[in-house]
Amino acid sequence: MTRLFRPFRHLYVQVLTAVALGLLVGTLWPSFGASLKPLGDAFVKLIKMAVAPVIFCTVAGGIARMRDMKAFGRLGLRTLLYFEVVSTFALVLGLLVGRLVQPGAGFNVDPRTLDPSIGAGYAEKAAHGAGLVDHLLGLIPDAFFGAFARGDLLQVLVIAILTGFACARLGEFGDKAAEALDGMGRVFFGIIGVVVKLAPIGAFGAMAFTIGKYGPAALVKLGALVATFYATSLLFVILVLGAIAAVAGFSIFKFIRYIREELLIVLGTSSSESVLPQLMLKLQRLGAGKATVGLVVPTGYSFNLDGTNIYMTLATLFLAQATNTPLTLGQELTLLGVAMLTSKGASGVTGAGFITLAATLAVIPDLPIAALALLVGVDRFMSECRALTNLMGNGVATLVLARWEGDLDRAQLQRELDRGPGPAGAPVLATVEED
Repeated sequence: MTRLFRPFRHLYVQVLTAVALGLLVGTLWPSFGASLKPLGDAFVKLIKMAVAPVIFCTVAGGIARMRDMKAFGRLGLRTLLYFEVVSTFALVLGLLVGRLVQPGAGFNVDPRTLDPSIGAGYAEKAAHGAGLVDHLLGLIPDAFFGAFARGDLLQVLVIAILTGFACARLGEFGDKAAEALDGMGRVFFGIIGVVVKLAPIGAFGAMAFTIGKYGPAALVKLGALVATFYATSLLFVILVLGAIAAVAGFSIFKFIRYIREELLIVLGTSSSESVLPQLMLKLQRLGAGKATVGLVVPTGYSFNLDGTNIYMTLATLFLAQATNTPLTLGQELTLLGVAMLTSKGASGVTGAGFITLAATLAVIPDLPIAALALLVGVDRFMSECRALTNLMGNGVATLVLARWEGDLDRAQLQRELDRGPGPAGAPVLATVEED
């Protein structure tokens, strides 16, 4: 009997079982399943509670110990360059697949029959988005602790960078401050180690809510779009990210196996932020430098959203095909250019991709904003795929940039990938602390 239940000691098995039970409950008892939403929300909030302090301690402590500040500036430029190139690949792939597969063909939907208030609501949220100057000014917090209170990761990152630079200039006192930051970081990582054990409960509640509220019928109705999006994202991971990983010297399949626990938690919660601290820990355990992980991962959560990029171009073409709105080559190129900008404003939180899509649609006047109503029922299912792809993209980006900077222990990377992730979250903490 003990041997029978032994696999359930692994967190990924617990989460996978919870997701399956959530699917079952949501299908059989939709009303009860929809009422379980607070379980998923509570887990995500518990994780996000510690995200900002984790980023601050990791980045500030890592920079404080650096002796070459020019190397950090070079890392920042290379990070933004990598993000822009790979994001463009994702956008183009979504556009090409949308043109070839045409998942919206045959729907023949009259936009006048759709509820205009749904699309208008998301369009209004998108219209309130700031311009470039306002966005840059928004990186600067009004108060030091205000960024932590709001959970604004980019503002926390700015504060952490400034703190790290200040510590690096303070000599011996700065070294003591760095040690204090490392100690604080261990405390918050310890909190994450406790909270992550609740992941099966969170995944169960979130999945039961998704199926209970939207139901399998929504998937059947728009199954072509959902299947095309998942297939395109899988194609991107295997071909694009796989090729990048191979050039960097590691297997994308071994990496996916290594972060399987995080992928399953994201599958259940539809939010890549729910595993941000755990991902940072595992990347450090894979041999990436602390400062590199601290800069690339949180920055990638706003600037390297590969899954969101695929979704925006593919979903836009789907809506155009479903409403019989032909797009010219010029409009598609305009869509591509605008999406390269609007995608940078999305985050790893559920629903942000839908608002970003509304902002992108605004550049194509011929395509009615009311068409967004077609996607409301299945957006939650596609949100899971967006979050999964975003997570894998940021993980690969961190390892690639760490190697580019000479901040990756390649022997440790191969050793860890071959060994696998271990049983659960706690050993990850122990291994990083020992290093």
